[in-house]
Parts: sequence; C-alpha cells; structure tokens
Amino acid sequence: MAETRLIAIEEHFVSPALRPFRRAPDSPRERKLADMGEGRLREMDEAGIGIQVLSENNPAAQNFDPKTAPDMARASNDFLYEAIRARPDRFAGFAALPTANPKAAADELERTVTKLGFKGAMIMGTTRGRFLDGREFWPIFERAAALDVPVYLHPCPVLEPVNEAYFKDCPPLGGAALGYTIETLTHSFRLIMSGLFDKYPSLKIIVGHLGEAAPYLLWRTEENLKPFGLNMPKSFGDYYRQHFWLTTSGAFSNAALACAIAEMGIARILYAVDWPYIENQDGTDWLNQLPLSAHDRDLIAAGNAKRLLKL
Repeated sequence: MAETRLIAIEEHFVSPALRPFRRAPDSPRERKLADMGEGRLREMDEAGIGIQVLSENNPAAQNFDPKTAPDMARASNDFLYEAIRARPDRFAGFAALPTANPKAAADELERTVTKLGFKGAMIMGTTRGRFLDGREFWPIFERAAALDVPVYLHPCPVLEPVNEAYFKDCPPLGGAALGYTIETLTHSFRLIMSGLFDKYPSLKIIVGHLGEAAPYLLWRTEENLKPFGLNMPKSFGDYYRQHFWLTTSGAFSNAALACAIAEMGIARILYAVDWPYIENQDGTDWLNQLPLSAHDRDLIAAGNAKRLLKL
C-alpha cells in the first residue's frame, strides 16, 4: 500500500462562520474540525492519506432559513476554497449548499464547481424536515447532472417524531448506531421512488457507510415493491446500482464490504474514513488487511475516486 496515495472523501471540517451554530463545547474533536493545517496534515501523513476531500460538518448550511442560507453556504465554501488553495496537493472540496433555497443552492453548486474547482456537493440529510425527493429540490440535482458532479448524501438526525417513537427509551441507538442509517437509507430509497433518476439519467449520488445497509436490502426491497405495480422503467435495484456510489466511511467491516462489492461492483466503492469521528489509522489498517487483489485495493484506495471526482 505504500505506493498508493489514499484519497479519503468523507472528511470533515467546520468553518468559522458556521462553528457557532454547532453548539458544541470545546473538545479535541472540535479542535480537529477547525484545523485546516498542521495537525490535520500530520494525521493524514501518519496514515498514508494523500488527499482529503473536505466537507462542512453538520449542520452545514441547509437548515437556515431560505434568505440566510445562501450567505452562510458562500462563507463556508469560500473558507474551504482558501484552505484548498493553500494546499491543492492535499485537499479538495465538496460544496455546502443552501438547500432551503433550491435556486440559490443550484447556483452555489455551479459557482463552486466552475469557479472554485470543487468536486461536487455534500448534503447533510433532510432540509428543515423535508426529504430531497420533493420536486422543489430537483433544480439542485438538475444542475449537478448538467455539471457532471456527484451529490454526496450524508446522514442527519432522524426527524423528531421518529426519534420519539423509536429511540426515546433507547437514546444510544438514535444517532450513528442506527438512527443515521434509517434516515439516510430512507432518503436514498425515496430518491429512487420519486422518479428523479428518470428525469436526470446521468445523476450521480454518493452514500457513505457502505450504503447504510442498502446493498444488503436491495433484493428484499425490490421484491416487496412488486405488488404495488409501480411501473418504473428500471428495477429498483438497477436504479441503485446505476446511480449510486458507496464509500467505506465509518464502516470498516469485511463482510459489509463483500456484500457491497457483490451488489455494486468494485468500481462503485470509494475509500473514506469519516475523520475526525473515526481515526485515519483505523481506516488504513483495515484497508491494508482486506482480502482483495492489489488491483481492487488500489481502485478503492484512490482509483475510483480519481475517476468519479476527476482528481
């Protein structure tokens, strides 16, 4: 693995403009999120990571009101651009988008891609309680397809009524242990059901954590949709396999990876760590021990990201 510069594509930061809205106390993790220089680079070097594709951490810019959100997104993206410009050999970026204002979000995506060189966008789950399958959000996906850049669909906390019903009596499961998976898996599958990919057949979506269990569930989901007679032009599984790419972020499981490769193919799997929530070295150690050929390991480590993100 020493010859391959790892490209990790779900690696977070927090910009000065958005940091106050996290309402997070000072901690080593918060200091890592704010570090765009020496400390971040040192940890990358120690784990053999050549490039991080950076994204603003939750809550990002999408849950501000429609008038405020565009300015907050622009501030975040301009900050990220300066960090990339300082170290273009080590950093690339996904845009934060003001999805509460879909027209402004589409325009900000175009600005960051065409003028700042960003590689796509990361959207942090629902927008003010609404899933992105709603047609009011489709201008964002239309612009992403036109620009030929992916949208990375990231988890957010489940909606409060879901949290109340499912996790009130078991809070530890409400976040990354299970709740985030329920939120993002539902979000992903709703995009397919909405007809979005028929309207924009070149649209590319990235999902972390090896698809939030989607590869394991595709057959069952497709089978149990048949009685509804949905008359979709493609099978449910084909939509997923043709429009989604999965990353390893925070999902360092040999069995889960084997399932993802079996369903998606090796070309649809990309490396990510989910730093600083997961340690870089943990991801590197796991990647190094995978029972894969050198060719397939290199595709996950960097080759697939180079192709998809035009790095």
